[in-house]
Amino acid sequence: MSNSITPPPELVEQWHSNSPLDRGLTLATQAAQWGADQELLACGNYLKKCAQWEEEDVTEFYNYRRPKPPSLKEQALEQLESVQCLLDMHNLRSDTIRRALEGE
Repeated sequence: MSNSITPPPELVEQWHSNSPLDRGLTLATQAAQWGADQELLACGNYLKKCAQWEEEDVTEFYNYRRPKPPSLKEQALEQLESVQCLLDMHNLRSDTIRRALEGE
């Protein structure tokens, strides 16, 4: 494996063609993310090979460094929680909305 974190030309072309108006910022952001992801994968491979980490430990490491954004459900529950005091002030209940979001 190479130590280079230069993205392949095909990937740069794909980024360029998919970029909106501010291509410079978009390209720089995508390139930085790609490079960081390559480094993370290299670290994970090193941990498996040289430090004898188990696959599930490396997966946990990846998930810690690249957490998934909250789901739409999690975002909605968080927003509902933030407006709960306003609902309480007007004697409005949110339990039906909460149950729907929680899938009950």
